[in-house]
Amino acid sequence: MATARAEVLDSAAQPMTETPVRATATTPVCLAVESLDAYFGATRVVRGVSFGVQTGQVTAIIGPSGCGKSTLLRCLNRMHETIPGARVEGEVRFDGRDIYDPAVSAIGVRRHIGMVFQRPTPFPTMSIRDNVAAGLKILPRDQRPSKRETDDIVEHALRRTALWDEVHDRLNASAVALSGGQQQRLCIARALATSPTVLLLDEPTASLDPLSTQRIEELVYELRSEVTIIIVTHNMQQAARISDRTAFMLAGELVEYAPTNAMFTAPRDPRTEAYVTGRFG
Repeated sequence: MATARAEVLDSAAQPMTETPVRATATTPVCLAVESLDAYFGATRVVRGVSFGVQTGQVTAIIGPSGCGKSTLLRCLNRMHETIPGARVEGEVRFDGRDIYDPAVSAIGVRRHIGMVFQRPTPFPTMSIRDNVAAGLKILPRDQRPSKRETDDIVEHALRRTALWDEVHDRLNASAVALSGGQQQRLCIARALATSPTVLLLDEPTASLDPLSTQRIEELVYELRSEVTIIIVTHNMQQAARISDRTAFMLAGELVEYAPTNAMFTAPRDPRTEAYVTGRFG
């Protein structure tokens, strides 16, 4: 059922020629941001951001409220452009190709760079099963799985999010009957059902209780072996617990980007040190 990324990212009219992504000495970069600016109308809210996200790692984006971290995240799968008056300048390269190339399908991008938002967003008129399978319905007709294949995909996605044992006997029930933590794991399962390469999480535990937060954090840690994860969080302790690398943003700019341990123990920029030690934010 899986489709080659080249086919997904490209428009039907123009075949894609893949270019190798840049890599470090150890881990390849699957998503590279180059000189990215994001605007709401004439207001620039993300300013000249450049960084590379390494395959199979968890990258945290931290910073005070209003610093542009969620806007940056939305730029990574072209969700920012869905807002009236919003636009992006610069490049976001996935597997070597700029996702903002006019020939690239935004829907195709979002199949391979999935996103989960701060508040759980199950589709209220759909069952638990249909929520998980929702992304499969937009596949080209010749790539859509059969009902049996869809059932297998749904079960696999729910198992990956440790939700199967809790809902397997009520798959046809409304998704909004689930608890907040269950709904958020359902949304993660929905994103995983299309087999994304990258998963974007925008403060996924901000509205959850401590136990649900712990389960999501454990899930993120477990999923890193299967999918590259970028998580925006206002919780610095959470970033320290679950991420491999951390990016610190301030006033729309990327101040520092480093391995998480180094970021929290020996930051290079005094603004980073002031933030992680709680002197502002």
